[in-house]
Amino acid sequence: MKASMIHNTAVRRSLPAAVRRSLQGDLLTCIAAALFLFMIFVISSCMQPKPLDAEIFETSESGNKLTQLTEFPSSDSVVEIALLPGETYQTITGFGGSFTEASASLLNRLGKENRAKIIEAYFGESGARYSLTRTHINSCDFSLNNYSYAPVAGDLELANFSIQEDMDDIIPMIKEAMAVSKDGFKIISSPWTAPPWMKDNNDWRGGKLLPEYYDAWALFFSKYLDAYKAQGIDIWGITVENEPLGNDSNWDSMHYTPEEMTNFVKQHLGPKLKADGHAVKLLGFDQNRDEELKKWVDVMYADEASGEYFDGTAVHWYASTYDYFPEALQYAYNKAPGKYLINTEACVDAEVPKWKDDVWYWAKEATDWGWDWAPEDQKYLHPKYEPVFRYARDIIGCLNNRVDGWVDWNMVLDRQGGPNWAKNWCVAPVIVAPEQDEVYFTPLYYTLSHFSRFIRPGAVRIGFKNEDKDLMVTAAQNPDGSIAVVIFNPEAKPRGVRLRLADQTLDFSISAKAVQTLVIAQG
Repeated sequence: MKASMIHNTAVRRSLPAAVRRSLQGDLLTCIAAALFLFMIFVISSCMQPKPLDAEIFETSESGNKLTQLTEFPSSDSVVEIALLPGETYQTITGFGGSFTEASASLLNRLGKENRAKIIEAYFGESGARYSLTRTHINSCDFSLNNYSYAPVAGDLELANFSIQEDMDDIIPMIKEAMAVSKDGFKIISSPWTAPPWMKDNNDWRGGKLLPEYYDAWALFFSKYLDAYKAQGIDIWGITVENEPLGNDSNWDSMHYTPEEMTNFVKQHLGPKLKADGHAVKLLGFDQNRDEELKKWVDVMYADEASGEYFDGTAVHWYASTYDYFPEALQYAYNKAPGKYLINTEACVDAEVPKWKDDVWYWAKEATDWGWDWAPEDQKYLHPKYEPVFRYARDIIGCLNNRVDGWVDWNMVLDRQGGPNWAKNWCVAPVIVAPEQDEVYFTPLYYTLSHFSRFIRPGAVRIGFKNEDKDLMVTAAQNPDGSIAVVIFNPEAKPRGVRLRLADQTLDFSISAKAVQTLVIAQG
């Protein structure tokens, strides 16, 4: 033992017993206090939220275009959004747009570089990664003219059936998209009308399918699926009829009542597709999701027999491009909870695109058909509304009300909003000037990409808690475990956000008039 230790021990022993006990008590008190402070530190550390890591992408009126952010604007207020991955809802089928003759013909008129640029932007890994698409069977309003794959009247066996009309435009566009799409994409095909010779008015527009041609029309679908398969294109789903309530006979159309469509599917189309070995998904309705939707699903799913061949319901947004009709969507889901509920068409209609003018897409100027033509008691459903807001609000609203897929209309249009033989001009996310070989990616393209790029097929929508009435939110967990959160801020000022996931938090802000997607890696 060292001398110093012997000396200290001797000194302590020489102290009176009372003093020694006092020193020992003070020491124990110090140790206890230290232990108490240590426990407080540990408990406090455990209670402190852990940092949450996420990549954040934003599209905003101020100029962000799916821009990854690392710095954020200051905000006077903060809203907490809590993710609830234990609450699960529908499985996502996908997001995307439509292959139309109008879009495909415009690509044919562009230079090779710009054509490839658009295909990559929609389907490539560097772009929107579209996963769910649509195309038309026979012609539609966004065709160059009226045509049918079965033009010969009285050809009940459809011996003259041919998809030659699609070989120069739609099919090459689909094949180029398939070539650049890493994960592939689903295609839904919809007829606007049967050939006129099968209809009671012998016209492309309006009218009904004559009962004596029900079997021939069912055969038509089967031949279409076979013909596209022979081109290496598998059609994932079909709708029975685009907008069976009609369009006031302004362009290609054919009418059904809910009972007529359901009976056609039960007795003709469903059995024919099954007999010919087509495992295609069959979707009913395919029109606006207002009160009419309830009437249709009531008939489509009236009993097991009537619902046997329907794999789901397709809807459009034109009853209002502002109101997404949550009650009607929930009603349709609850009527057939195991079935698909897919928005198959939406666009800024009745407008001519604004060329290279981002400001317009964020401004409250756009109107839809109902602004002029809706009945007085329905005009409130068709206000002037920002085009970007229409898309962000609608997709989030649809997802939060059980819709599992959302498909935009034309992928590409020209500066007039066509080509369109009916002069039914619309806006697309990508606008081109083929004569000058120029391309304009509108803010709508980036808005759609916030969903299609980051919420992948097979993702499951999850719950969340958001008490802020101004911010719209949706969230989904992808098959790889990552979580995508989309936030829409329509207000004219930034909003601070604290995102909470279990014991992890992330503080950031969203710009004024902006859409954000946060991607949280898991696992």
